[in-house]
Amino acid sequence: MTTGVDAAAYRAVGTLYNALMTALVLGLVTRRGEDTAREYLFRHFRHQHLEKFLPGLQKLGLADQPDAVACALYHYHSNALGGVKTGYLRESDRKAWVRYPPPRWIWRGTAIAAIPPAVSAAMLHGWHGHNGVSLGNPGLGFVCTGMTVDGMPGLEGYYFDYGRPLAEHERVRFAYGEEEMPRIDWTSQPRLATESWPEERRQRTFRAYAVEYLRTMLPTLQEQLGPADAGDELGRVARLVGLQFHEETARDLDLPTDLERGDLDSARTFARWLSTILIAQGEEIEVHEDDNVVTVRQSGWRAAQGLTLVDPLKAFDAWSEMWLGAAAAQDRFLKLQPIRSLDDQGWQIAWRIAAR
Repeated sequence: MTTGVDAAAYRAVGTLYNALMTALVLGLVTRRGEDTAREYLFRHFRHQHLEKFLPGLQKLGLADQPDAVACALYHYHSNALGGVKTGYLRESDRKAWVRYPPPRWIWRGTAIAAIPPAVSAAMLHGWHGHNGVSLGNPGLGFVCTGMTVDGMPGLEGYYFDYGRPLAEHERVRFAYGEEEMPRIDWTSQPRLATESWPEERRQRTFRAYAVEYLRTMLPTLQEQLGPADAGDELGRVARLVGLQFHEETARDLDLPTDLERGDLDSARTFARWLSTILIAQGEEIEVHEDDNVVTVRQSGWRAAQGLTLVDPLKAFDAWSEMWLGAAAAQDRFLKLQPIRSLDDQGWQIAWRIAAR
């Protein structure tokens, strides 16, 4: 059994799945149009909201707070646990601000320039606008006073309890230029007990935040587009992410890239990269070598455990494209062959790495 995970491996998992989420949305915008991308993002964040919001309030100890305050603190703390910079301000029991300063985690780098405002806003409609419904408070809404995609210094807004039932279209309101979040003192922002956590526990939490995007992505995309089209869209961008981000993650792990050899030593190097990433993701891995082939055996697929997928095999094949892209980026003369099956005993997965 291969063991041992360091901070660089957890960071690599975060980097890859952050990039995969951004790439998928950009791919939908450019290939299927703004409406499809907006619908995907709405579905994605509504799915996460329904699964995570109420249990998260309990875990964070926020259930007894006024609704507006609890919602703002939820976003502040949950994003902070995932390594996303977020600001918070309680103006009153009925009004509480949350702000996501640049750089925006979800639209990394110059990708933000290609995100239509309506697509970015779909996140707010999918999650923020549904908080009052989930809390049984029909008078709770979210007022957005700015989004980074519109050139403003952050995505910001506030939860407000109107004291009257809101129509669906009122649950998220855009009020650019009417208000802005007051100044905050970053040194006096709320803190969780996570500061006393061991470093590995903090990194595992960071890893889980990123992997959760994959766990939501797989069923949501299949339900929206159907398994075949979902596999095409996700597989295409997953391969590109592997090609683009292998070098960055390999260097962070002190592993070489651009080998151009296609030999056994190169196969061993990629096996180290792949097994390190998968272990950091939470998978159980064993590495074997036989007849000039290195095999990385994966016990199950924990990243997708418990998911209801229309077509699990197509979902796996799309996900595996990220590792195929990474192998080609390290050494274009390597051949990575994913071998997978799914039966009543669960997933059987192996990655055969050999010269091409």
